[in-house]
Amino acid sequence: MIYPPEHRLRRRGRFTACYDSGRKYFTRHFVVFVLLRPADGVSARLGLTVGKKCGGAVARNRIKRVLREFFRLHGSAVEVPLDIVIVAKKSLDVAGFSLDAACRELLPLVARLRKDFSRVTGA
Repeated sequence: MIYPPEHRLRRRGRFTACYDSGRKYFTRHFVVFVLLRPADGVSARLGLTVGKKCGGAVARNRIKRVLREFFRLHGSAVEVPLDIVIVAKKSLDVAGFSLDAACRELLPLVARLRKDFSRVTGA
């Protein structure tokens, strides 16, 4: 199943808005920028940044595929309209990175985002 286009960040301006005005969250292998936006029916939109320091094109695309699949399965749990940009750190080991590893690392972050931003929105 494909990750729908309305759930993606595509424009450079949206990425820079998250970098400049969003809140930063740190995990072991990722830096996550999150920006609250007006409600438009889509709970969370995802943007991914994986630099060349993470490996070649095959490795970078694998990281992005795994992260998109994670958010396809668990992104609706956020329940708040957010723009989320995930930046992979160069310490990420692509060989050991799987959907299970992404779930272990990012599910606590999804719960924290839901808690932090539902408090802000008053939901």
